[in-house]
Amino acid sequence: MDDSLPLRDARLAVALGAVSAGGALSLATYLAVQGPFGTLNDIGTASAGVLSAALAWRLRRRIRERLRLVAVACAMVGGAVAVLGSSLVISGTTGFFLAGLVSSIGYAGIGTWLVMLNRSPLAMSGPRRLRQLGLLAGGLMLLGFLALPGVAIRLDDMATAPGWVWIGQLGWLGIFVAYPAWALRTGVRALRGEAAPAPAQLAGERLP
Repeated sequence: MDDSLPLRDARLAVALGAVSAGGALSLATYLAVQGPFGTLNDIGTASAGVLSAALAWRLRRRIRERLRLVAVACAMVGGAVAVLGSSLVISGTTGFFLAGLVSSIGYAGIGTWLVMLNRSPLAMSGPRRLRQLGLLAGGLMLLGFLALPGVAIRLDDMATAPGWVWIGQLGWLGIFVAYPAWALRTGVRALRGEAAPAPAQLAGERLP
């Protein structure tokens, strides 16, 4: 079995990392100067959700068969929810705070996939630091599930948001910092011809 990340998957990972990092940069610019950068951030967040779902599908065989369906489903549903969150604020259906809560739930689903991926035999036998970065990103993103009650009560005012909502917002550190760093590192490492991540044989299965 080929022990490297296929070229198209490496490029997809790099694209995901670049889009995620670009979204974070757009948000920082918006907070500093306003303008259209908030919308650019929303588009980037939605696009990264779509790319995450695509990458999860491409890397599905790197997860143990008994967990594969759950992991990929979490990423795909999470990507769709992330797109929904961005569309809510872009269309003016909700304010940015409630839309952000929805998106953070979507990325919590993606984080679930990311944790499963980085606990797979392929990742466990690969670079330790890369795996730890993936687990850190996924773990932070899982905090987005704390936004579920806020979405249920349609909380859209950050001034009245309870403390548990803000704990969930720490998940954005994973979305905007650790996750793009993991994706970029994974993709660039493979493009440079390194084994990324070094695999262990999975019961005769072949990578896509």
